Amino acid sequence: MKMSYREALRAALREAMLADPRVFLMGEDVGKYGGSYAVSKGLLEEFGPERIRDTPLSELGFVGAGIGAAVAGMRPVVEIMTVNFSLLALDQIVNTAATLRHMSGGQFGVPLVIRMATGAGRQLAAQHSHSLEGWYAHIPGIRVLAPATVADARGMLGPALADPDPVLIFEHAQLYNLEEEFDAPPPPACAISGAAVRRAGRDLTLIAYGGCLPKAMQAAAQLAGVGIEAEVLDLRVLRPLDTDAIAASVRRTHRAVVVDEGWRSGSLAAEVVARIMEHAFYDLDAPVARVCSAEVPVPYARHMEQAALPQAEGIAAAARGLMGQA
Repeated sequence: MKMSYREALRAALREAMLADPRVFLMGEDVGKYGGSYAVSKGLLEEFGPERIRDTPLSELGFVGAGIGAAVAGMRPVVEIMTVNFSLLALDQIVNTAATLRHMSGGQFGVPLVIRMATGAGRQLAAQHSHSLEGWYAHIPGIRVLAPATVADARGMLGPALADPDPVLIFEHAQLYNLEEEFDAPPPPACAISGAAVRRAGRDLTLIAYGGCLPKAMQAAAQLAGVGIEAEVLDLRVLRPLDTDAIAASVRRTHRAVVVDEGWRSGSLAAEVVARIMEHAFYDLDAPVARVCSAEVPVPYARHMEQAALPQAEGIAAAARGLMGQA
């Protein structure tokens, strides 16, 4: 049967709530409205308002409440409508959730999951469209996940809830309608500790995550048409980065293009390039290339928005350049 990314997230939430009475969902419009992206649709009717809790428009407040509930023994899933709005809760995430285990000498953990939509491509302009995953991947004390497939959307929540420390899950809004075939029964929980090779190749590696993974796969298909076999590596876990998988792929292919919807300056892509230089420099046959978003607030006009974002054609062009086919 087919399942969408959105349906996979909903199924994972429902399964977690059936399995553990400590699990509850809280956030803006998660109840009667069913979530801004319809992920929680129908869950209020099944689990009631005690476990599907609509919150005021106060990210600082309800993320703090989620932290308190986690410390007190619950397993909250906090939904933030968009990554841009998470900036209102930075103090709670960075100064409290991420640091409490360290500052308590290991006495307390914060088993909290925070989900949020990220990314552009929907003409929602700058205040709803940025990709700030790299900011959070900079912070010790949290795990940062970016499921880019239906299977990962379905399988990552369980292990995230089992983690004794905070886990942030970034769901690219362009993926919610993505569909994949699924065999019954549901797939097992997936690892939340490493990257995954989505396509094998010998000539170069395309490194991507989240909403850029489908574009990297499209670019790989384009490249195959001109005789270039690209390996596609899905980072999946942005903190901690799977340095071994990154280096192993580069050692196989000897070239790399890093794709990141974040801005180039100070980006996660820059960190990946640095790790390649530290761990696989002598395996490279060409400089590492990057394809990132233009360094502007995400535009509203569709043609400008698309021009500002990484696209399959630009990824393929960067790869051809590394292969001397520009």
